[in-house]
Amino acid sequence: MYTPVKNTKVYEEVIEQIKFMITSGELKKGEKLPPERELVEKFQVSRTSVREALRALQIIGLIESKQGGGNYIRDSFEDNLIEPLSLMFVLQNSKNMEILELRRVLEVETVRLAAKKISEESLHRMKEIVEIMRETLDEKYNVVLDKEFHYIIAKESGNRLIVSILTAVSSLMDSFIKEAREAILSHEENKEILLQHHENIYRALAERDEEKAAEVMQEHMDLIIRYMEL
Repeated sequence: MYTPVKNTKVYEEVIEQIKFMITSGELKKGEKLPPERELVEKFQVSRTSVREALRALQIIGLIESKQGGGNYIRDSFEDNLIEPLSLMFVLQNSKNMEILELRRVLEVETVRLAAKKISEESLHRMKEIVEIMRETLDEKYNVVLDKEFHYIIAKESGNRLIVSILTAVSSLMDSFIKEAREAILSHEENKEILLQHHENIYRALAERDEEKAAEVMQEHMDLIIRYMEL
């Protein structure tokens, strides 16, 4: 519902009203916003205020502008967390270990949720991933498969916030995950251990065993953290 704006910080009120319309479902993901002139009439504000509001909403990632096509509510908001998290990471002089510790907390509880809800289709794909990882010697491909394996778990938790946060955290880790894997795999016996971890996680999920899934994920994350501490 559009309400006439009566405030000195006009563009901020426009922002708040559009945000409320998104969160309330009045404006839906992927939906096109009315043109500027229509927003001017509905909010009873100047064109400048509307443009400032739209620009701010683009910056924070709620809407996107398509050349010649107007402004749209974004379809996906997962990527929006990456930039602010990255900036926070740099400004607070955070350490790589803090990201790993956050991921461990999230992953252990996420796999517990996934054990209750995971689909047969996802289990089939996870089994495929483990089999391919066992056969391939292409470490770059293994990194891609590893990320997909963990993404499936996040998705199957059924919690979209978890998916968004883990996606952002994983993107932060991209800058040093290769180094971490190299450190782990510099010990020949660890290749089999890593493969076994993934197999154990898959089996626990296939058996719908929440506690076992959490236990083996904890073991997996502890191994990664142990080598990053060296």
